[in-house]
Amino acid sequence: MSVPLLDVNAQNIPLESELQAAFTRVLQHGRFIMGPEMEVFEKEIAEMVGVKHALAVSSGTDALLLALMALDIGPGDEVLCPAFTFFATAGAVSRLGAIPVFTDICPICFNLDVNDARAKITEKTKAIIPVHLFGQSADMDAILALAEEKGLRVIEDGAQAIGAEYKGRGCGSMGDFGAYSFFPSKNLGGFGDGGMLVTNDDALAEFARVLRVHGSKPKYYHHYVGGNFRMDTLQCALLSVKVKRYAEYTAQRQANAAHYTEALSKLPGVVQADPSHCKCLSSQDAWLAGQEARIVLPVGYAHNTHIWNQYTLRVIGAGQRDGLRDYLQKAGIGCEIYYPLTLDQQPCFADLPEASLSGCEVSHRMAQEVISLPIYGELTEAQRLEVIAGIASWLSA
Repeated sequence: MSVPLLDVNAQNIPLESELQAAFTRVLQHGRFIMGPEMEVFEKEIAEMVGVKHALAVSSGTDALLLALMALDIGPGDEVLCPAFTFFATAGAVSRLGAIPVFTDICPICFNLDVNDARAKITEKTKAIIPVHLFGQSADMDAILALAEEKGLRVIEDGAQAIGAEYKGRGCGSMGDFGAYSFFPSKNLGGFGDGGMLVTNDDALAEFARVLRVHGSKPKYYHHYVGGNFRMDTLQCALLSVKVKRYAEYTAQRQANAAHYTEALSKLPGVVQADPSHCKCLSSQDAWLAGQEARIVLPVGYAHNTHIWNQYTLRVIGAGQRDGLRDYLQKAGIGCEIYYPLTLDQQPCFADLPEASLSGCEVSHRMAQEVISLPIYGELTEAQRLEVIAGIASWLSA
C-alpha cells in the first residue's frame, strides 16, 4: 500500500458542497478584495488564538514582512532567528536590509536555543523571531524575559503552529506580533497562498492595517510606503468553512502522533526523546549511545499543546537518515526532510558577517538526521500501520 506524505483532498473533498456555496456567495457579491468574509475570518482566528487583532494577509511570509515593517526593522538592524527553519523567517529580515543572526536550536523540540540567542545579542539587535517549529511552541517564558531585559521586539513565527499553546496561551499571542500561514500543506490549509498577522497592541494593529494597503489612509493618501499584503476574499471564505472544524483536525493529528509513538517505541533501537538532555547535545549523545538508539521519536512537552504539523524523527548515524528515506520511498511511503540545509548554510547568506553564521552545530546535526512521516489528520489506521511496518522492516534489514 502506498502512503502519501500529504493528501489535501482527503480533507477538502468532503467539504465540497460547503466550499462551493462559499465560492458562490463571493462570486455573487463581487467584493473579491477585502470583502465581508475577510472580516469574519479575521474574527474567527482572533478568537481561536486569543488575540485582540487579526489581519488577513497574502501569505505567511508577508505576515512576517509586515510585522518587521510595522516594528521599523530596517537596514543594519540585527534580528535573531533560528538556523533550523523554513527560509521565509530569515528571508523576510534580509529583504528589509536587516541582518539575520542565526541561533542554534534545542535537539529535543527543534526550537530556538535561548542561551545561544543571548550570547549573540549586540547593540544592533532589535528583535527576535522564535519559530514554533513542527507545531510545538518555543520556550516563550525565557524568550520574553530575554526580550524584556534587552529591549527586543518579539515576532512569533507560528506558520506551523496555529492553535498550538504554551502554558495555556496561544502560539502567536505572546509577542508583539504573531504570524501564521495557510499554505495548503498547513494544518489549516487554504486553496493557495494566505496568511494572518495577529497582535494585542492596538497601535501596532492599526499601523499594520495601513501598511497592508500600500501605506494609505484614507485611500490614495500615502503617509508610508507599505505593500500589497491583502488576502483574497475567496480564500477567507473557503478557510472560514474549515476553521469551524479545526479542533477536530487537530485531535486527529494528535491521535495519529500518539499511535506512531506507541507503536514505534516498541521497536528495537527506537527511543523517545528525553527532555532532560535538551540543553546539552553531548549529554544527549551519551544517553542515546547507552540506549543503543537508532531512531529518536519526537516528544511534546507537558506544558505545550502540540498540533503536530510534522512528526519528525531523528535517525542516528552518518548516512542512516538518507538510507531510511530511500527505503521508505522505494516502498511507496511518503516522507520528507525538513530541512536538509540550515539557513546559515544557504548560499544567499554566505556574505553575512561571521557572527551571524557561527555556532549552530546542533542545527547542522539535525539537518543530517531528521525525517518527517505522514501525519495528516485523514491518515487511516491501515496507512499508519504501513508506515510503522516500513520502519520496522528497515531496522531489521
